[in-house]
Amino acid sequence: MDLHYEIQGKGEPIVLMHSGMADLRDWEFIVGQLAPTYKCIAFDGRGAGKSPSPVEIPDYVEDLKNLLDFLDIEQTVLVGHSIGGAIATDFAMAYPQRVSKLVLVAPGLTGYQFSPEMVQHFEKIQAVAPDIQKMVQLSLELPNYKVVMASPQRDHMVSMTTHNTQRSLEWQYLWKNVQVWGELPAIPELNKLAVKTLFIIGAEDSKDCFCIADIFKQVPDIRFAKISGADHMVNLTHPMEVSSIIKEFLIESK
Repeated sequence: MDLHYEIQGKGEPIVLMHSGMADLRDWEFIVGQLAPTYKCIAFDGRGAGKSPSPVEIPDYVEDLKNLLDFLDIEQTVLVGHSIGGAIATDFAMAYPQRVSKLVLVAPGLTGYQFSPEMVQHFEKIQAVAPDIQKMVQLSLELPNYKVVMASPQRDHMVSMTTHNTQRSLEWQYLWKNVQVWGELPAIPELNKLAVKTLFIIGAEDSKDCFCIADIFKQVPDIRFAKISGADHMVNLTHPMEVSSIIKEFLIESK
């Protein structure tokens, strides 16, 4: 297994998947809350953190399957944040028998067409590449980061985003394939998602994320939790609330 991962705790496994332009540090304040009860596996996706850059267009779903196989984990609780949430959803659709419960924190969604305002902002970031400082500055000026950027976790967020923006420039697929406007795949048939699901969102997140939340309402067995005063990085600024909601969900859904 060439992906970098870290394991803390013992018990039922929980695999945590980070957001875009982040790495396993995305879960730094969550793992400590869950590890006393669960076996927490956080890992860096291909091309992020300490994991190697891809040599071809990465298949993140298969990367996750290979990690579970390597760790001899037949079934796990799967937790995904932002883009990690989109990958977690795709994995649960493809391999439902491998996922005992699904936790989505402000998730993305494969095939979702972002609003013109969000697309324009992404294009501005692309336009200043490869100037890392400007890319990071523009990225963190998004309204859905206003809470974290005014919080004690600001430096943590800047450091993680800077590192992974630099990593992204080591390979050629970021701006070509993460958002290929007009060539998006179909949104998964979420009414066929056969896994108990928890959807967590910050009240100050973007309109796009709330649109995605509306789409997820078609999941047969899903519950929603909204955290006041939190934005897209709710896991960094409100880890106690997020962890408590996750633990309550896991206990109640047994």
